Amino acid sequence: MSIDVGRIIEIFNDIAVVIGSNKEYLTDLDAAIGDGDHGINLNKGFQNVVQKLSSSNPKDIGEVLKIVGMTLISTVGGASGALYGTAFMKAQTKGVGKEDISLKDFSEMLNIAVDGIKMRGKGDLGDKTMLDVLIPVSKSIEESLQENRKAAEAFRIASETAFKKMEDTKNISAKKGRASYLGERSIGHIDPGAASSYLIIKTIGEYLAKEEN
Repeated sequence: MSIDVGRIIEIFNDIAVVIGSNKEYLTDLDAAIGDGDHGINLNKGFQNVVQKLSSSNPKDIGEVLKIVGMTLISTVGGASGALYGTAFMKAQTKGVGKEDISLKDFSEMLNIAVDGIKMRGKGDLGDKTMLDVLIPVSKSIEESLQENRKAAEAFRIASETAFKKMEDTKNISAKKGRASYLGERSIGHIDPGAASSYLIIKTIGEYLAKEEN
C-alpha cells in the first residue's frame, strides 16, 4: 500500500458520497437514542471537506488530514464533529512531510486517532460509541501487518470486523453522550457513531480493492 496525496483526497471524496447516501439512515439511528442529527451534521461536514480539499493544494498527507480535521470541527455540530475532527487532527501529526503512506503508517495514524478520541470523549471500548468499532479495527490492522497481508486484504478483514462490532453495539447499554440518559433502554439500537465509523472503514476498503484490481 502506497497511497499518495491525490488518492487520499479521492478517498475523502468517496467517503463524502457514502455519508451523503446514508445520512438518513445515520440520522434515524441517532433519532432513536440521541439528538437525531448525526447523519445530517456529518454529511454537511464531509461536503465541506470536499470543497476545502478541492480549493486547497495540500503538499503532504499531514496537510490533507489537518484540513479534514479542522473542517469537521468547525462545521459539524454535536459531539461527532469534535470527535472525528480530533481523530484527524491527531492523525495528521504522523502525516507531516509524507507524500504517501503505507499500511503501517495508516495503522500508526489510527492508533493515535483512537487515543485522541478516548481523551476527547472520555470513552473506551464497551461504552457504545465509535470506539467500539475503531478500537477493534485498529487491532485488526495491526494483526494484518504482522501477517504481512496486502492493504486491500487487511481492509477487507477490517471492514468485516467493523460491521460485526457495529452490530454488537445493539447489545450495549450506552455510557456516553445523550444515549447514556436512556440507560438500558438504549439496548437494541445500533450506535450511530459506530455506524458512521463502519461506513468510513468500508469505503476505504472498497477504494483499495478497486485500486488493486
